Amino acid sequence: MLKYLFVTGKLAAEALADTLSKMAPDFQYEISVLPITVAALMQPSFIARHLSSGIDYDYIMVPGWVRGDLSLVEDKTGCKVIIGPKDLKDIPLFFGRSRPKEDYGEHTVKIFAEIVDAPLLSLEEILTRAEYYRSSGADIIDLGWPAEGSFDNVEEVITALKERGFVVSLDTFHREDILRANRVGFDYLLSVNSSNLDLVRELSCTVVVIPDFGGGLDSLERNIAKLEEWGVPYIIDPIINPINFGFTESLCQFHEVRRRHPTAKMLIGLGNITELVDADSLGINVLLMGIVSELNIDYVLTTEVISWAKGSVRELDIARKLMHYSRKNQILPKNIDNRLIALKDIPHTHFTEEELRRIQREIRDSNFRIFTDEEKIYVFNRDLFITGTDPEEIFVQLGVKEASHAFYLGRELERAALAVRLGKKYIQEEPLHWGYLGWNNKTGKES
Repeated sequence: MLKYLFVTGKLAAEALADTLSKMAPDFQYEISVLPITVAALMQPSFIARHLSSGIDYDYIMVPGWVRGDLSLVEDKTGCKVIIGPKDLKDIPLFFGRSRPKEDYGEHTVKIFAEIVDAPLLSLEEILTRAEYYRSSGADIIDLGWPAEGSFDNVEEVITALKERGFVVSLDTFHREDILRANRVGFDYLLSVNSSNLDLVRELSCTVVVIPDFGGGLDSLERNIAKLEEWGVPYIIDPIINPINFGFTESLCQFHEVRRRHPTAKMLIGLGNITELVDADSLGINVLLMGIVSELNIDYVLTTEVISWAKGSVRELDIARKLMHYSRKNQILPKNIDNRLIALKDIPHTHFTEEELRRIQREIRDSNFRIFTDEEKIYVFNRDLFITGTDPEEIFVQLGVKEASHAFYLGRELERAALAVRLGKKYIQEEPLHWGYLGWNNKTGKES
């Protein structure tokens, strides 16, 4: 059994002991209380100076606030040092959360990202939008425009996109534009049915086949049969309908098509859902990607037109990796990747008021500490202990006059109030967790 040494200061020692005693962990542990009040102020050199050499532990855990060269501690003790969470109440989560394996990030689903009304945009605007989608995780750039419109410079746009390494699809029924685009070459056409099926034998791309307008699965089967006869590569899209306009029935049709065509490539357009309901796209996209995973759908098409659907490509990119990992390993898509938890927060616990008052009794300075629970904000130093929900009312009671200190406390109190309102974890001087919205793709961490 692994053996851990938890290093802390005098102020947090009792709370740390309480937290560990309630965990029933599958490891042995001891606590080393160093001669310092606030653990966050410890430096590696200080820790190394107060620990013995050659001690018998598998790991030494130091608080998440510790910065500096931890090899000083490792060299002194001969033990591996790990940085724990900044809030000791998160230690159970630290040890209990499943950790993705090295293969996390794999996926099979490809994302079409549509640039809506592309003919109305300049070439520069289209290229900028395409780069944004690519950086968000899109695999295919979809140029969309209505059949009654025309895309006069479609050849120029496709050529520019292809020169920059984009895979390009056209989302239109405009026959003349499609034929002109075919001269320079594109990769996918959305969509074909009996109204334009004769066109496909002149094209050199993969087509997305849909039911006839007003038709059902029988018309879809007839269209598929024609493409099979002609040897044209295709992807099937049974068409998802908006909520309360046939959504559930259309899901059933996707299930039936997959039953009839177990190995065929399939696509589902998600914009009919995310764009057409007054709700943030994030949770909807995750749920829809779960359906995609269960039905083994190969492609998704999304848009980012309405304000609440902005970020859908990034959301789907993360969700496809989460669902792939879940399905491959036959585990629930939970406690794997918390980037899709944005408005609410990952599980966490709070200090009780009794614990906070116990901490206050050990404080000897006038610096204010700020904590929250599910309902209230707590602010205290050696002299004051204030609780409430309104940042302004709390601030007035603090008696702070110095401008920079007042600004700092005002900012922290507003952040604490927001955390209480949304049920988020608040840690003083730390940003709130916003999931992928606060994620830095370059560093792989929250920024």
